[in-house]
Parts: sequence; structure tokens; C-alpha cells
Amino acid sequence: MHKIKIICTIGPSSSSPSILKKLNKEGVNIFRINMSHTDLTKLPKTLSILQKHIDKDKICIDTEGAQLRTTLVKKKIYLKKNKIIKIFNDKNISTKEKIFFYPKFDILSIPNNTKIYVGFDGIILKVINRNKNNNSLIAKVIEEGNLESNKGVHIDYKINLSCLTEKDISAINYSMKRGIKNFAMSFVNSAKDIQSIRKIIGKKSFLISKIETLNAIKNLKKISTFSNAILIDRGDLSREVSIEKIPLAQKYIVDFAKKNSIPVYIATNLLETMVKDLSPTRAESHDIYSTLNQGAFGLVLAAETAIGKYPVECVKFLKKCIKIYNKSFKKMY
Repeated sequence: MHKIKIICTIGPSSSSPSILKKLNKEGVNIFRINMSHTDLTKLPKTLSILQKHIDKDKICIDTEGAQLRTTLVKKKIYLKKNKIIKIFNDKNISTKEKIFFYPKFDILSIPNNTKIYVGFDGIILKVINRNKNNNSLIAKVIEEGNLESNKGVHIDYKINLSCLTEKDISAINYSMKRGIKNFAMSFVNSAKDIQSIRKIIGKKSFLISKIETLNAIKNLKKISTFSNAILIDRGDLSREVSIEKIPLAQKYIVDFAKKNSIPVYIATNLLETMVKDLSPTRAESHDIYSTLNQGAFGLVLAAETAIGKYPVECVKFLKKCIKIYNKSFKKMY
């Protein structure tokens, strides 16, 4: 039986030396730097702090990948239903009148009546016109909500995005100079995407391919061939797979990974309650056990350790779950 690994995402709640030491002492196997939420100018400092307290072989850089996001919002903005707003494709600050998405794509390719989803369970916009003069879309708010910085954007229309952003490439190159050898690639769609990052990180680096699109599921065999491990991001995957089918998708991918002897990690909502509360729910405990019982190679904490109130307690609870599972496994076999 393999040793089940714990991956922690580093953020404001877990980046202090005292918390890093505690997490390391608890046996965290991988410390993940999420470039979707890490400014490139802050990466040197983040790496320096980590490398003072953590072995560099435990650090992993996770790319932004082919995902649209909102730009900086100075403070949370509530957009009411039926409000008309302009959408641009640039890195300017978003306001109550203009929303900016990045990275670059052909914004004018989006047809009228297309729905645009901003964040999870957040704002829904409908395109009502296109302005070729200033390369923008005019949209109506059909589901109101808060506009916030760096929120994932999903468009009900196929758009072409580069598998690596310029920021990703800079982050990878800098990290490699600092001796980092672990990388996770977000929003992988095909083996071609894997080959693109392999050209930069080389064959000896450890690469985790994140399965969070339908294309990734369809191309799972080829993607796995060029990867050292795969990671199921249940959150982003639920944009393309309905939430009631996520358990089926997880089982399919884990079964494939077991059959092909490739490590598979599971992420999203493992201990979501513990972002704010000290204790998890019974459903979360059951989810963790079921996930381990399926054959997960490791468990990933994201918001729980990045912005949650109890990062160390989350890890301690996972360790308890793993210990109990291992005991039950031995009794069964």
C-alpha cells in the first residue's frame, strides 16, 4: 500500500514561518504555490520564506494555465440584475462600469446571447452586443452578485487560450533557477499542452497534470503518458461536468489511474467547512474516506490552508482520516 500524501496550498494563512514549521512538522508532503493567486513580483519572497523552512524538493509551482480571470478590483462591487456593463480583454483595474478579463483571447469572437459566468455561484452575464471600435463586449447582468479580483471566468462558447501564460513561463523559469523541480499544470486539455511545459521544465522535473476539463478526461490516456501524476480539481471540473456527475467523473479518473499505475491526487472542498470553522462536517469526513477507499494517492488542501482560519488543524484532521483508513485497510486485507 502506498503512503498517502498531503498537499497544502500556501497563502496568507500559511506563509508565516511559524505556520510553515508546524505544517512541515505535521508531515505535509508538498507545499503548493498557486500562481493564479500569487503575484509574479511576490514569488521571489514567497520562495525565499519557503526555502528557509521547507526542503525545496517539497515545493511545487502550480500554473495559471488556460483560464480566464477577472483583473484586480479595488474593493468588492455588487452588480445588480439588468445592469449593463462593458467587458474588455486587458489587465486594467475592473470597475462597476467595466470588467477586464485576462489573459488575451479573441473577445470579438464571442457571439450575442452567450452567457458568461464569473466565479462560482456568482455573477452571470449575457452578451447583448459587440463593439469593434474599442474591442469590447456589451453585456447585461442576468444573475446579480459580487465582482471580485481574480475570479475564474467561464464562457458558454469555445475560445482559444494559450496553455501557459507569460506569467507562468516567467514563474517556471525563475523557480527552476531556484532549484524547484515540482510543477503542476492547470487546465490541461491535451498531450500537446504537456509537451509545451516539458520543453521548459525538462524530462527530469516532476509534473502533475490537473484534470479539470472535459477535454482532459477525453485525452486522459495521452495526458497520463507524459505526466508523473494527475490531479482531479473537482471545483473547476464542475464548470464542465454537472455537480451531480462529479462523483462519477472522480471514480472514472481514479479507476483509470489505478489501472495505469499513475498517482492521482484529489482537490476541492475536502474540508471546506474548516475554512471558517474548527470542526469539519460528517459529510466531509465521509468524502475523505470514500476518496481514499477509491484509491487516491494524495489529498489536496486549497482554501483550507491558503486563506482558512485553521490550516494546521486541517492537516491534523486529514492525518487522522488517513490513519483510520490505513487501519481499516489492514484489517480488510
